[in-house]
Amino acid sequence: MPSNLFVRSTFAAVAAAGMLVAAPAVAAPHDATAVRDVGATPSPVAPGVTLKMPAAIAGTLGVSRQSLVDAVATDALARSEAGRGLAPADAISRLAAQGRKVVVDVRSAAPGWARGVAYVEASASPGAHPEGWLYIARYSAGQWVTGVEGDREFADQVATSPLVGAAERRSMTAYAQHQAVQQQSVTQQPTGAATTAANTGGLLLPWMPDYYMTVTGGPHASDGVNGYWSSLDLAGGNASGRIRSSREGTATSMCGAGGGWTRVIHPNGFSTDYYHLWNATYYNGTSVGSSALLGNIGTDVCAGGSATGAHVHWSLRTYDANYNGMYTWLHGRTIGGWTWWNGNSQYQGCATRLGVTACPGTAIYNRYS
Repeated sequence: MPSNLFVRSTFAAVAAAGMLVAAPAVAAPHDATAVRDVGATPSPVAPGVTLKMPAAIAGTLGVSRQSLVDAVATDALARSEAGRGLAPADAISRLAAQGRKVVVDVRSAAPGWARGVAYVEASASPGAHPEGWLYIARYSAGQWVTGVEGDREFADQVATSPLVGAAERRSMTAYAQHQAVQQQSVTQQPTGAATTAANTGGLLLPWMPDYYMTVTGGPHASDGVNGYWSSLDLAGGNASGRIRSSREGTATSMCGAGGGWTRVIHPNGFSTDYYHLWNATYYNGTSVGSSALLGNIGTDVCAGGSATGAHVHWSLRTYDANYNGMYTWLHGRTIGGWTWWNGNSQYQGCATRLGVTACPGTAIYNRYS
């Protein structure tokens, strides 16, 4: 690939090309909040991690590039379903056996700082979707302090990093301080609206107000298997397949330019994910308005998974005080004027509005209330 675009390679290939300085192998601690010594400590994660980095940033980043990416990957694996409870090397080996990668994307850098996106690819099984996080890292006194969404370091560094714009900082701060949402245990099925009652701050469904799309899948887990039933599948209708932000906020293209996965952090205690987009607009912590165009429904699987027909996989997330972005129940919450309810199994749930019930296969209008 031309050098003025992206460097994309596994660290094994990068090291072989002499782009990184070799160092004695010392195992890095598997601790999502630890400070890593970057003097000469490549972690066992490195050979299985894919790096994405604009060529211009490679020069700006300068110090200890390998250790930065190792540390970010270790943090991401510690937060992932795929890596939870495993040593990084074991998680990487298991993912590789499934044909899945861990990707660290370095988006921007300044002296002593780096930020970007890290994600764990999904398997190719039906309904599978990736896990991803924003991260910020600071280099000080010979050490990288890295934090992905949910680490204490991430929350601290949002407040001080020169790589976080003022508008983005306002959105993220408001998001983290919103404490009105009562989280349910992942293993506990909600029994009624009161169990997850929360003001979603006027969030719209992901297309223009007063147009309609069809519900192709009711509430289900973001990855199709684990956790809160936070997601909907939507397609068709008279919105011309154009997918738009559910509210104003700051948008990040999780897979980078050309990828069909966007996350928008809203200033109301929530964020929203949009996957499988085609012709997606590239954003990198960019301020967007409500109903900003993100892309079109599609079948993109830039971070793994599968899609049998053009649609958007839309997910609702909320944060705690550590900016821990968590997928959350849709059950009992009102989005686009419709209150959503879990079904007996994933994908079967319905929505209600003004005495009308809309189940999968039903076209619904997007309303403010």
